[in-house]
Amino acid sequence: MSAASARSAISLPQGILPARVIAEFCDKGLIRLARQLDVEQIQPASLDLRLGQVAYRVRASFLPGPKQTVEEKLKAVSLHRIDLSEGAVLETGCVYIVPMMESLSLPKGVAAAANPKSSTGRLDIFTRVIADHAQEFDKVPDGYEGPLYAEISPRTFPILARQGSRLSQIRFRSGPSLATDALIHALHAAEPLIAEGEANIDGGLALTVDLSPMVPGGPVGFRAKRHSALVDVDKKGALDVLDYWEPIWQQGSLILDPDQFYILASKEAVRVPPTHAAEMVPFNPLVGEFRVHYAGFFDPGFGHSSGAGEGARAVLEVRSHEVPFILEDGQIIGRLVYEPLTERPAQVYGQLASNYQKQGLKLSKHFKPFDLGGKLG
Repeated sequence: MSAASARSAISLPQGILPARVIAEFCDKGLIRLARQLDVEQIQPASLDLRLGQVAYRVRASFLPGPKQTVEEKLKAVSLHRIDLSEGAVLETGCVYIVPMMESLSLPKGVAAAANPKSSTGRLDIFTRVIADHAQEFDKVPDGYEGPLYAEISPRTFPILARQGSRLSQIRFRSGPSLATDALIHALHAAEPLIAEGEANIDGGLALTVDLSPMVPGGPVGFRAKRHSALVDVDKKGALDVLDYWEPIWQQGSLILDPDQFYILASKEAVRVPPTHAAEMVPFNPLVGEFRVHYAGFFDPGFGHSSGAGEGARAVLEVRSHEVPFILEDGQIIGRLVYEPLTERPAQVYGQLASNYQKQGLKLSKHFKPFDLGGKLG
């Protein structure tokens, strides 16, 4: 069956598409691959996107708008072409556009949304996905056919990236979003979505910041150091924490300095049922001058699949805006919305090679464990 025939023949129930359907899309050419899938590239409810062979240094971030493709726009704003086939350094403060190894030929009724992967957000790599004719970042419209591009701007650490590096992930939805507070209330009544305490549900499930140590004598968070060495985005467990991060020891409150990057954690240990996926929604700037959590996808089974269902903390990637801001212990810092999958995936988060399933205060997978009378996370 041709991709065009497959597009017209697809009929799906409403909801987030699980791994089985994503694999089917790849087989039918609805997701086009420049090379065969990598191991574990398909997650329970998302697909990792891989960088292509070249990166373009550009003058500024952009959206192509309804009358242009990204390639057409690049001709006007590109400064330099960089070969990623053997790896290249992407510098802080610069903006790069990279064609992805995946492109789309989505059926009518199926749209997509992208987000940085968890490890990308924890490295403060500002990453967004752009589609042709896009008027929004990270949004792929219903029935889209065309290429995908990554906009990459390392904010704190210079990075070494290469063809095939996976910085972004994409999630596919059939029909309009089914996320509502009524759904969250029903899920929480059936099985608590947080391990302890009252659930604050209003425009999503509220998460609060924990500014107390998770282990005796441990830090409450980490502040990124400026002017550090580079980070190889494909190398796990290779870096010493203290070469890149300052532990934060003070408890109770924290002054967020403008243009500084922090790793903190939620007080709530959250659960995502195997039949649903969750996402951190954009935070309301009226309650604080900061941005939290670049990487917003929570796969089915997050904090749930260990059997006891004790939950897992949400790691919070925090950056203040224009002015210093005092963050207090227990302050609301984000909200989770939940959506059903069209079917339960065969494997859920934690049954695959998951770096953050039982996480506490945990840096990205690139760093060695931070020890202080026990390992954090």
